[in-house]
Amino acid sequence: MQHLATPSLATSNGRLSRLLRQTAGGLFGLIAGATIAQAATADSAQLARGEYLARLGDCVACHSADKGKPMAGGRELATPFGVLYSTNITPDRETGIGGYSFAQFDRAMRQGVAADGHNLYPAMPYPSYAKMTGDDMQALYAYLMQGLAPVKQANKPTAMRWPFNQRWGLALWNWVFLDTTPFQPNPQKDAAWNRGAYLVQGLGHCGACHTPRGIAFQEKAMSDASNSGKHFLAGETVESWRALSLRGLWTVEDTALFLKTGQNRFATASGNMAEVIHHSTQHVKDEDLVAIATYLKALPPGEHELPAPSVPRAAIVGKVPDNLFSSRGGLAYMQFCGDCHRQDGAGVNKIFPPLAGNPAVTAKDPATLLHITLTGWQTASTAAHPRVFTMPGFARLNDQELAEIISFVRASWGNGGEQVSAAQVKAMRAEVVKADAKAIDNSKFETPRLADMLAKPNAQQLVRGMRLHLETKDLLPNHVGDQLNCTSCHLNAGTVADGSPFVGVSAFFPSYAPRAGRIISLEDRINGCFKRSMNGKPLPVESPDMKAMVAYFDWMKGQTKPADKVPGRGVGKIDRNLVANPDHGKKIYAEQCSVCHGENGEGLKRADGKMIYPPLWGDESFNIGAGMARTYTAAAFVKRNMPIGFHGQFPLGQGGLSDQEALDVAEYFSHQPRPDFPEKVKDWPKDKKPADARY
Repeated sequence: MQHLATPSLATSNGRLSRLLRQTAGGLFGLIAGATIAQAATADSAQLARGEYLARLGDCVACHSADKGKPMAGGRELATPFGVLYSTNITPDRETGIGGYSFAQFDRAMRQGVAADGHNLYPAMPYPSYAKMTGDDMQALYAYLMQGLAPVKQANKPTAMRWPFNQRWGLALWNWVFLDTTPFQPNPQKDAAWNRGAYLVQGLGHCGACHTPRGIAFQEKAMSDASNSGKHFLAGETVESWRALSLRGLWTVEDTALFLKTGQNRFATASGNMAEVIHHSTQHVKDEDLVAIATYLKALPPGEHELPAPSVPRAAIVGKVPDNLFSSRGGLAYMQFCGDCHRQDGAGVNKIFPPLAGNPAVTAKDPATLLHITLTGWQTASTAAHPRVFTMPGFARLNDQELAEIISFVRASWGNGGEQVSAAQVKAMRAEVVKADAKAIDNSKFETPRLADMLAKPNAQQLVRGMRLHLETKDLLPNHVGDQLNCTSCHLNAGTVADGSPFVGVSAFFPSYAPRAGRIISLEDRINGCFKRSMNGKPLPVESPDMKAMVAYFDWMKGQTKPADKVPGRGVGKIDRNLVANPDHGKKIYAEQCSVCHGENGEGLKRADGKMIYPPLWGDESFNIGAGMARTYTAAAFVKRNMPIGFHGQFPLGQGGLSDQEALDVAEYFSHQPRPDFPEKVKDWPKDKKPADARY
């Protein structure tokens, strides 16, 4: 990042902004060598204050390598001009900053000049730290010198290309852009506003990401004051992520909640912001979070973002887009996104974020939405939400498919976003998806695309059949006696590998069924599910709805022949030599399952009483005649499909428990109280009954 004032480097603005974001949380970069000076002994109150300030500055985020010791440096920071490594800021005298006097530390923090006189790369946000008060700087210094254990770990040399490895140009950059004036309170504002302004502009260094940059990569404004103040926190695209405008952001309560928990009613933190919340803002005092939110709320909306809504959009409370089942984007959304983000775009409270009114969706620049869709996302781990939920990457879908889904999302629920083209998806894919990226699912199972049904002559019937699987309880209330839908066991309307998919199934009927002791038709098999899994009544075989369900199966069959083996068919198997431990299963259920299925297996409902995720036991769950009431069948399903949002597996982040964990939790929930099945006396008339049958 040498010669920052050189106009020819302007085309690298996005990449450098990414560098600035990656290192923005650190105290200072590349400080090595020092004169030896002894810090004065600090009292416990000053050390505690310094530790708190280090949290506010998010020092640990940059000055800790992956799996390395905190504050010992070594984190790789890739730039368009080469590689930087964060430095050791523990008080080790040989490899850290233990020899820094306060004056040297203060100069590094305010002026970007190390103890030996060399200039620091402004990847360290010293222009922001320059606003700190002297007392805060003293406390921070005391903590780093006396509150941390020294770690002897040599700093890695930079690998910047010429001429960027020459630091003399940084002095010119400082001369042009650096303002070392400490924060000046505004006497016309109250204490909360001034405290928020001090934290945002100073230690919080929010502008490092959220303020647009000029031709020399400088922040166009360091505060809301002066003529350039309109640019401050107005939003910036930071190498494939959109750091949104923070001006006028939500209500004070919503912003404080987001910083504390990583979630609010509009959004969930993504990208590097999740890391900021995990390391920094969740630990900030409530009064400081309110002060930050108060200051941000007082800023007028930025130039390049739509103002975020201060109250929930009416669309969030149940509006389903009219074209959800009649457009390619709508059907693709329903297949790949609906299970988590729901038909109304409201998401699942405290689990999966809403898309209706989400600023990443409504932003003029869709970079963040494109990035997340291609590579995935996970929630911040906070004290309020310690369980991390993950969205897998959808890079397996082609550019046109993703453009259709994203355009649908941006146009629905009143979001008002512009359409996204396949070319935009392609360009983002080239930036963020590497050749060996885990985001690309390479399984042999080819997921049928529900959107392709629209091109068939019987499209209306096929869509009806799909919806009967997806919304069975709502569309066939007289035939469903519990709170399940077909998709409860056949994930994403039967399109998920090892999630009991419908792919090729109709090619294998009629077939012999040991439980019935005879050859059964596909219609018989469907009605078996109605009577058992849905504890209801069978559909008339000649009814339009049964014909629609069968037509959907036949479309799913594709070119499958009876002798074919379909990859991903069924739910797999579990080693029958394993012995279940229901007590351990109860613990697994509480840790991994209860968040979606309820502490007592009652399922998860919306505020209006509509079921989101089904109950696993009780009067509203499947009866003892269902396959899922059998331990090993349930265990195989759980092993490959539950919990969702657990990691990066396409398309639901599903699975992840070990065989033993899956068996234990299946034994636990399958043997909880549930409805009886009166026709059980007719089962297995000729064949041996499975050992794990409930009767």
